[in-house]
Amino acid sequence: MRENFEALERNPANHVPLSPVSFLRRAARVHRDDIATVQGETRRSWAEVHDRVCRVAGGLRARGIGVGDTVTVLSGNLPELFELHFAVPMAGAVLSALNTRLEPATIAYILDHSDSQLLMVSSDLVGLAQAALEQSERAPEIVEIPLSANAAPMDHPGYDDLLAGPPLDVDGLPEDEWQALALNYTSGTSGRPKGVVYHHRGAYLMALGTVAAWQVPRKPVYLSVVPMFHCNGWGHPWMMAILGGTVVFPASTAPEALFEAIRAEGVTHFGAAPVVLQMLAESEAAPSRRIDPALQVMTAGAPPPPAVLQRMASLGMEVMHVYGLTETYGHISQCLPQEDWRSLDPAEEAARRARQGVPFPMVEEVAVIDRETGQSVPADAETQGEIAIRGNTVMKGYYKDPDATAEAMQNGYFWSGDGAVLYPDGYMQIRDRLKDVIISGGENVSSVEVEAVLYAHPAVQTAAVVARPDPKWGEVPCAFVELRPGHEADEAGIMAFCRDRLAGFKTPKSVIFAEIPKTSTGKIQKFELRQRIKDMG
Repeated sequence: MRENFEALERNPANHVPLSPVSFLRRAARVHRDDIATVQGETRRSWAEVHDRVCRVAGGLRARGIGVGDTVTVLSGNLPELFELHFAVPMAGAVLSALNTRLEPATIAYILDHSDSQLLMVSSDLVGLAQAALEQSERAPEIVEIPLSANAAPMDHPGYDDLLAGPPLDVDGLPEDEWQALALNYTSGTSGRPKGVVYHHRGAYLMALGTVAAWQVPRKPVYLSVVPMFHCNGWGHPWMMAILGGTVVFPASTAPEALFEAIRAEGVTHFGAAPVVLQMLAESEAAPSRRIDPALQVMTAGAPPPPAVLQRMASLGMEVMHVYGLTETYGHISQCLPQEDWRSLDPAEEAARRARQGVPFPMVEEVAVIDRETGQSVPADAETQGEIAIRGNTVMKGYYKDPDATAEAMQNGYFWSGDGAVLYPDGYMQIRDRLKDVIISGGENVSSVEVEAVLYAHPAVQTAAVVARPDPKWGEVPCAFVELRPGHEADEAGIMAFCRDRLAGFKTPKSVIFAEIPKTSTGKIQKFELRQRIKDMG
């Protein structure tokens, strides 16, 4: 009978709040002596990392940091930032890792908006932090993070001061898994950045789901390239504790440094934006021999040009393209390769790998919906709808912005603003941000499709396509192009190249050679390009 089932209640034995903090505690037992982090000559085991995390959590508590307090971190990828991904939530606080490429005014805004209680800054960014504090209404204490284990004395209280006290003697799990764990800010391509709130449950499931979907084995060697300020490094710091892997922090993100780290440490996995893959593909430091076994690479962002995917494959790097947003803890769909793709020619296989694919296992649903009808679009690779998502890795909401939260979450879905189509095999492909679709003579033109063709041109380094007003067609595609160093091209040649590969209405009707503006995370600022066109008259 129903009442007999309902009489069984939750208790501490059968219901434990989900939190990625628990992964570290297990790693310290199961992978105690295995190397967790590598930075130059400094190597620390999982037992050492666990001890340091507990001490830092204790140091935070000793400073009065607790549940609901925001700890801001301004740092590039360092072992200390990796540790803070466990220590801050262990202390009950909320980790807010900031984009290191932001200008002081935006950092000041975020410090104020996030109600920051403590500002932890790597030594190379102290000047930036102080410039931001001069414009901020808050005055959080600065704790300085050294750039290496042998760094010179610092001018502020240091990370070692947090390590000096006794460890926090609790398991660090929240009372409620819905409790806020992280506060990440959108890149602000238009207007002020919004604060996206993650909870413990979502972070736990993101890490587990990635292990399954990326098919990551025990003890991977992971190269830390994805900035940990970006969706908490796509959840990979927490994932590595599950597997007892090794996180390698390279000397820099220059291609030669990355290739050297891959060689020296036997790297098996890394994640990176498409622009990083392009740098690696074009680098003279690329190895002459194909990497074997294949290095597993996850990439997210704008669809990687098929030519880049082909080059990465030739180097022995198997790239899986994923899709997601800050609001979804990062990736929520993957272009999972199918066995029959290997029989395709390289260009066709690369084109399929550039799709956004199918949902990750921890995501309940990723649908492509016609907002006017509320129905899913047919799987015909033509009918466009909006990507809508629901599941446990959707944000709690926007911090202190209930109106924006309500607008983004309607009818049981988070609405992405991305336009996409479905293929007959069920794989999804983004056609554009809905606001970026170009309607030319009644036909929809995908700027992403046109940009993919432009990237195939040997002289094109960066490309972006936006609408330009046209008296006959209403609007037509206009291409902005940055050329590769040492290459030349003219408008007629670029347009002819596209005309050979696209329908006439999709071909750019003008080409502007200019530097393309980008956000601090490398996203192209199309609103600035539209403004340039408007200013041209």
